Amino acid sequence: MKKKFLVVVERGESNYSAYSPDLPGCIATGKSIEIALAEMRTAMMFHLEGMSENGDKFPAPRSLNSYIGETGEISIDDIITSVEIEIPELALAG
Repeated sequence: MKKKFLVVVERGESNYSAYSPDLPGCIATGKSIEIALAEMRTAMMFHLEGMSENGDKFPAPRSLNSYIGETGEISIDDIITSVEIEIPELALAG
């Protein structure tokens, strides 16, 4: 089963950083947006694999509207996208 997770990409002085609000602690960086997103996809798969090995349920991905309504973290300068990840259905949380 594939799920799309929200990813926020922020521009730094010399690179880009990416994170997913649904996967706290899961971050990646890259010299370009494309590299940051490719690294983020790898980081997300590694993060979810670790959760699976620990017996943790995966979080249900939230929509952008849901996230914006709950926080003020996203800046007008941020790039918002999503990354689709293949995950086992049984590991999904409610």
